Amino acid sequence: MVVQVAIVGAVFALPGTFVLLRTLQLGDELVSTLRSSLAPLGRTMLLAVTVSATAAVLGTALAWLLVRSDLPARNVLRILVVLPLVLPSFVGAAAFLAALANGGVLHGALSLFGVDPPRLRGFWPSWFVLSLFTYPYVFLPVAARLLALSPALEESARMLGRSAVETFRDVTLPQLNRSIGSGALLVFLYTVSEFGAVQLLGYDTLTRVIFATRLSDRATSFTASLLLIALALVVVMLERSQHSHAEEAGPVRVHAIRPVKLRRWRAGAGSFVAVVCLFGLLVPIASLATWAWRGIADGRVGFDGLLEAAWNTAGVGVLTAIVAVATVLPLAALLVRHRSRAGDIASIAVVAGFAVPGLVIALSLVFWTLNAPVFGVLYQTLPLLIAAYVVHFGAQALGAGEDSIRAVPQSMRESSRLLEPSKIRRLTTVDFPLMRPSLVSGGGLVLLSTVKELPATLLLAPTGFRTLATEVWGSYEDGFYAEVGVGGLLLVALSAGLTWLLVLRRSDVIRQR
Repeated sequence: MVVQVAIVGAVFALPGTFVLLRTLQLGDELVSTLRSSLAPLGRTMLLAVTVSATAAVLGTALAWLLVRSDLPARNVLRILVVLPLVLPSFVGAAAFLAALANGGVLHGALSLFGVDPPRLRGFWPSWFVLSLFTYPYVFLPVAARLLALSPALEESARMLGRSAVETFRDVTLPQLNRSIGSGALLVFLYTVSEFGAVQLLGYDTLTRVIFATRLSDRATSFTASLLLIALALVVVMLERSQHSHAEEAGPVRVHAIRPVKLRRWRAGAGSFVAVVCLFGLLVPIASLATWAWRGIADGRVGFDGLLEAAWNTAGVGVLTAIVAVATVLPLAALLVRHRSRAGDIASIAVVAGFAVPGLVIALSLVFWTLNAPVFGVLYQTLPLLIAAYVVHFGAQALGAGEDSIRAVPQSMRESSRLLEPSKIRRLTTVDFPLMRPSLVSGGGLVLLSTVKELPATLLLAPTGFRTLATEVWGSYEDGFYAEVGVGGLLLVALSAGLTWLLVLRRSDVIRQR
């Protein structure tokens, strides 16, 4: 098992190792390119910090309102506020650009009040769009934590005369720090690796620099990639540090939560949730639907290519999910049952793969295949594309894999070993039924991320192989907005179905009544 884990760690470390080696070969050129990359690095960090902070506030506020307060229709709203997660950020950005263009859903509404639509270009539009589509990463863990916590401490504080605000600040918030931090960290990593939205909105981050210089200026591309990897490693080490010093789980809820009465704040809180749902879900969907309807009515949409892209998207997503789970499961078993230095190092490489942008991973694998004769036959093949997806999203399967291993108690493993000598039968009849929910959930997260991935697909997809993400991107660049609308709606529908089936349906946040 140790040999398997070492191989897994080496594979996940390949992109970063190659970028480091090629960057060090730049010599004196490294200094000048490093200096020119500092400004995009600063813009990247500014965007990532502000988006993660906004998502933390937004996700935490929504979680408290929809779990602890007496806001009406909370069960329905808990589903609606999660759904922006299924929208790829570049599709959301394109939808807002369309909504504010002539004939768009927001352009018409603003015109009624004599307001000129804002120009979506630069930092603030990028911050707005990314915040809207990433806050569910904070909402889900915080809402789950609130549902698990006993409200006894909060009720005691209220009985002692504390206001709702004071109770939240002094009692509830300290118990949510871990969940807020883990969610905000995911948002930070997502924003650092984001390409499509910042490209459409014209904000120069490191990923945009890497994509623009990948062919014409490799020195700048490698230097920017190295800076991103260094930033990713810092973030990964921070996450591991937080994990090792995580607080205890705290009291577990043993009786029903008595909702906090919002009284005069109820209308304002309801309006806040409605505005988030409006801009995070309804406006993008309405904008895409408007484009799609106009194209269908005029007969300008060809469905054959989109249906083929949808089939490719689902197929490559399922394959990637299966390969990712199978790849990291031995590492998960080693981490849970036999702690070792090899396992710890391999886990760092796997988690770092999630933090490194797909653009950097794809670019690195391209250079590996073009410069290593053994791997040359893999260039622009489906196995190489799946390998990039697995390296990028394997960390999502690793966490679920560890949960699946923990789901089989040691006592049950020992009993089954005595009663059933066959390893295969023990695995299929005892272990797998207990492991399956976590494995399916982890595979579902990998599947959802894969169907939305754009940069790696653009660089590594075989000739003629198109996914819904690349189809929507190409249609937008070519000005075929009707196909953007139809393709975007298909992508959203596919992502929403997969998210509900494999992730949300099993979540206590959604099932709570």
